[in-house]
Amino acid sequence: MKLIENVRAKLEQMKQDKQFANDRRRAARVGKSAVLGIFKAVILIGICYVILSPIIGMISNSFFSDTDRYNPMVYLFPANPTLERYKTTIQVLKYGQILATTLGYDLLLMVIQLVVASMVGYGFARFDFPLKKFLFGCVVVMIVLPVNTIMLPLYMTFRNFGPWNLLSTPWPLLIMTIFCCGLRSGLYIYIFNQFFRGLPKEIEEAAFVDGAGMFCTYSRIMLVNAMPAVITVSVFSLVWQYNDTFYARMFTMSANMLLSMKISTFTNTISNSFEIVDPSILKLYTYAGVILMVLPILLIYILLQRRFVEGVERSGIVG
Repeated sequence: MKLIENVRAKLEQMKQDKQFANDRRRAARVGKSAVLGIFKAVILIGICYVILSPIIGMISNSFFSDTDRYNPMVYLFPANPTLERYKTTIQVLKYGQILATTLGYDLLLMVIQLVVASMVGYGFARFDFPLKKFLFGCVVVMIVLPVNTIMLPLYMTFRNFGPWNLLSTPWPLLIMTIFCCGLRSGLYIYIFNQFFRGLPKEIEEAAFVDGAGMFCTYSRIMLVNAMPAVITVSVFSLVWQYNDTFYARMFTMSANMLLSMKISTFTNTISNSFEIVDPSILKLYTYAGVILMVLPILLIYILLQRRFVEGVERSGIVG
């Protein structure tokens, strides 16, 4: 009996030791996960602070009154918040009118880029033709070639476009977009090419068997299945056209047509119209103008965020 009791006691002791060891390992894993989680949180919070701190500062300062600006005790939250900066900015910019003009022009360019880039990308992905690799290499060169290197030829081309001088008109960007050499067009072709290559060829073969032609297959079947790429290119095109000042200045486009150009001259307009010479006060109006410019694009991105991220992942341009 004593032998049996000793064996049972030893077995119980072994179970307790094993349970204790398992508890220690579990506690070590939990502790390691907690430390790693805290480390990740600190890194993410630090990165978010670096990225968002200037934006938070601009939003806060745009509500500062003159007394808040000169009060050293006011840092982030205004003591006497005011909407005067936004009211004046909307009035000076003619915000509603110029925003509608800008979005209309940018949406037109976006639609043209979608149609042309998707057709070119589909052609590279599905058809074999002479000099295909060379021409696709030219597309890649379009992506990596700095625009500054071709700035003078572009300027002279549209300065002496036959008998016409197209500078100070919307035509240069429209013509470049129609011929798929506009802003970032090489990247859009690459995105569509990568996406169409990932679609199964059986879809097209089934469409051809049913009697669909080449253009019908592209427009009604392939382009519909490429909707994530369409969303990605749409957001990229709209945002980059909306924020563009390089082409607008090079082609001397009117500041009353594009909001990005209007913002660049906004400080001088405020200073001359309201006789404000203090740079610290002028900054408050500039912050309000920047916030009003960013707001429409931010809303568009929030609405299309899920489809946009999906399109970026499936088009193969991550990393």
